Parts: sequence; structure tokens; C-alpha cells
Amino acid sequence: MGSPTLSRSELARAWRVGILAWMCAAPAAWAYDFLGAESCQSCHPDAWATWKASPHARAKDVLSPTQQRDARCLSCHSPNDVDQKQAGVTCETCHGGGQYYSPRYIMKDAELARLAGLVDPTEKACRACHDASSPSLRPFDFASRLKAMDHWSVERAKRKEQSSSRAPLPARGPSPTFGEYLEQRGSSLVRR
Repeated sequence: MGSPTLSRSELARAWRVGILAWMCAAPAAWAYDFLGAESCQSCHPDAWATWKASPHARAKDVLSPTQQRDARCLSCHSPNDVDQKQAGVTCETCHGGGQYYSPRYIMKDAELARLAGLVDPTEKACRACHDASSPSLRPFDFASRLKAMDHWSVERAKRKEQSSSRAPLPARGPSPTFGEYLEQRGSSLVRR
């Protein structure tokens, strides 16, 4: 009786679970996991340019020198200054530290990127700073502010255009079992 053959989706899921288990095994490694907004720029130039022109990028700069030493102000205007050495409100302030999800091979898989720490910001996360106790004179309307902070539509449209212009990949047969794979590679691990 031959070994069972796993589908590509089953193999991909097993790989994701393995990565997640590895990441959970070393929680101390999560300290200082921010890479800086510039690390996002190479893969997300349009999103980075939108962020750079936004009030978030200059959040700490608008504070007076006295306010820049006030923890109450910094908790929103530069929340990762002390623990991650990142001034202002950066990509990683909203999307989580990118140390583990930033490699291209992880970012190509949305589910894996989220398992590796990528955060999709929610209204609750925004309201941690944009709330009734904020000194802002304007009420915070999440839906309209989200549209104003849109830094993903341009890149998604470009990716869709690129993927539709590519020729489809040829159909492949079923994935080999691990034993068959080793045999194909001539591995000494397989008994002959």
C-alpha cells in the first residue's frame, strides 16, 4: 500500500501550521520586531508614499517640545518610540511589527502573513487614539477617515492588472508523496 498523497492545499496548510508553531515556540523573540516604515517602501511604494504624506507620518512632529516628553501625548503620537525605537505613527503601528511577516514569500500568502503577525486594523484599534478624550475638535468618523487613509486601492489595482496580464500556468499532475519526492531526488533516506 502506497503512502497517501496530500493535495497542494493540504501541504500549504501543514506548512502554515508548522510556521505558526515555530513562531509560538519563541515568544521572547517578538521584542523589537519593528523594521521601520522604510522597509515597507520597497514592496509597497504607493502605500508608503500615501503614508508619508499623511498626518500619521508627522504625528510626533506636530507636538511641542513639552508635549514630546509627555507620555499621554506620545501614547498616540508616537506609541512605539520607547519600546520599538520608532517615532511617529508608522506602518507597523497599525499593521504590527513586520519582522516575521515582511519577507516576500510570506506576504504573497495573505493567510500566512496574518499568521506571522500582519494586522488588519479595525475601528477599535483606531479608536484607541481617535476617541472622545482626544484633544481633536472634530469627531472621529471611522468610515470617512478610512477612505481618507486609503493606501491600498492603487496597489491592489496594479496587482490585479499584473496578474490578469500573465499567461496561466500549465496544469500539473497530482503532487508526489514525500517518499516519491525523495526517490525522484535520489535521496539516501529512501530504502531501495
